[in-house]
Amino acid sequence: MKIGLYFGTFNPIHAGHLIIANHMAEYSGLDQIWLVVTPHNPLKKKSTLLDDHHRLQMVFLATEDYPKLKPSDVEFRLPQPSYTVNTLAHLQEKFPMHEFSLIMGEDNLNSLHKWKNYEVLLQNHDIYVYPRINTEVINPDIAAAARIHKVEAPVIEISSTFIRNSIKEGKNVRPLLPEKVWQYVVHNLFYKK
Repeated sequence: MKIGLYFGTFNPIHAGHLIIANHMAEYSGLDQIWLVVTPHNPLKKKSTLLDDHHRLQMVFLATEDYPKLKPSDVEFRLPQPSYTVNTLAHLQEKFPMHEFSLIMGEDNLNSLHKWKNYEVLLQNHDIYVYPRINTEVINPDIAAAARIHKVEAPVIEISSTFIRNSIKEGKNVRPLLPEKVWQYVVHNLFYKK
């Protein structure tokens, strides 16, 4: 089975994440998309994150009606901070019958050369890249690598940061979140401060 791994802090998961994940499940040749909730992205401040279990629960709520989308907490049990190359090695060992690929935006592709052991990722895994607005190719060698697949997915410019800031300001962002996620956020008074 071909599994696409879509990593994120999902703080919170929003409609844009679902649109991209579903598009990849339907149009890229991948059989399933696992939304991997990252406990701590080495490039982000941990203090801004909701607890891991809340973010995982929101991903579960957002994906439960999509049979090809699965929440994953695999990184919760791995050493922190999480590095994609380590997570992939762990998954490959645990699920040798699956073929794992990465899903990322063009902006992440541009910073791939900063990732731990990025050459191993490029050598051993397909990478499915979705477009972002105003992203120019900084490293053409990486962008042209044989295992990079550009997918003509919808361009989504919704950010979790924008959603968190809007909630803090008392704005109604309900249309940007899956309904069950919106209800969970409101019930728990998340992002108010």
